[in-house]
Amino acid sequence: MLFYTVMKPLVRVGLRVFFRRLEVRHRNRLRLPGPLMLCSNHPNTLMDPLVTAVQRHEPIAFLAKSTFFKNPLLGAIMRSGNCIPIYRRQDAEGADAPTPTQLAASNEASFGRCYDYLERGGTVMIFPEGTSVSERRLRPLKTGAARIALGAEARHDFKLGLQVVCVGTNYFDPSHFRSDVLLNVAPPIRVADYAVRYHQDPEAAADELTEEIRQRLARRLVISRDAEDDQLAQQVERTFGDHLNPDDDPATLFDNFQLSRTLLDAVAWFEQHDPNWLAALRQALTAYLDALQAHNLDEDALDQSRRAGSRLADYLNLVLGLPVWLYGLITNYIPYKIPAQVASRATKETEFIAAIMLGVGMVTFPLAYALEATAVQHWLTHDWRLTSLFVLSLPLAGFYALGYWQTLSARLRRLRARRLPPAALATLRKQRATVLSLLDEARAAYLSKQG
Repeated sequence: MLFYTVMKPLVRVGLRVFFRRLEVRHRNRLRLPGPLMLCSNHPNTLMDPLVTAVQRHEPIAFLAKSTFFKNPLLGAIMRSGNCIPIYRRQDAEGADAPTPTQLAASNEASFGRCYDYLERGGTVMIFPEGTSVSERRLRPLKTGAARIALGAEARHDFKLGLQVVCVGTNYFDPSHFRSDVLLNVAPPIRVADYAVRYHQDPEAAADELTEEIRQRLARRLVISRDAEDDQLAQQVERTFGDHLNPDDDPATLFDNFQLSRTLLDAVAWFEQHDPNWLAALRQALTAYLDALQAHNLDEDALDQSRRAGSRLADYLNLVLGLPVWLYGLITNYIPYKIPAQVASRATKETEFIAAIMLGVGMVTFPLAYALEATAVQHWLTHDWRLTSLFVLSLPLAGFYALGYWQTLSARLRRLRARRLPPAALATLRKQRATVLSLLDEARAAYLSKQG
């Protein structure tokens, strides 16, 4: 518990650095008084409990698969982090694997710990899918969350006051640094409302509560039917999102969430009603994106290349900001690069990359800053006040360097677009116009049918 208390503020800082934006819709629902059970989808392994836990003041107990506890060091960290092991049949392998009876007994013990925690007014978080896969889908839910909730209430004649809150966790680019995540929180479910059904048939009550959890999660998630449809929707959104949603509110991620859901619904609708149009869009969009990649451009570079000239302030910012960029690059490059290198070598599974990068980054940055501060104090300042200012400048310069590089890269792409041969530029613009025409026709057709 001490580890949880100490690490939570550090994790909160780490998440603020890792994500460009972590937005919570209906945050007050995550801060309801206990007893409370949080149920979430599970696309990003250890990152999923973290982004929710930092939103709640009280400690949370997490149910995690037992394989995390097999390694002595990791197991100790998990237990210190308030985690409760859950035992799955697919994790029991080898000659010394426990029997089904032993698994059931182990899970009953874990359920008992959850009951005790909830009876004390605590909060338990569980991922009913039972596995973590980096896909925009909601997999079939296990009934464990419902059975724990109903069991806890049944022990108190359904007067415990337990509520279940479903959290739709939507990552917009789950494995990349400085991406966005939206927590879309549903209204609470009163478990006591299932008392009559539970007394009639406990298994049926668990199934009904599980279905209610599934529906509430599904309404708050971007869900694709298959990888091909999801790829098309994401390509359209990332390339032409501003065109399709010109009234997008930059202050919220919810507009992006709604656009993602609408695009996937539209792809499914056209697949059923006009597959020829869908095939034409895939072909035109693929050709356009391939052509952009061949010229090392993106949609913004081509679109903005039509703008005449550039503001003097932009050039002054690039010129005057160059020394700050170099300073931020030199002092932050190594701790910035190490997490990505470690993650890429440690796993090929997308759902583990972000958690590894966050964990490694929480070590590399403080360590690098401490070493740099020691060197500056010893060889340069000999004054802790000046060294403190130096340390304070490190993260500020690092963020500036990242933004500066992104601005410089965008400007170089726009410059490349302006220097394209006229024939190549005309071809790109024609391809772009073809895609936009198909999208505009589709939007009009889809909206008319939906209306």
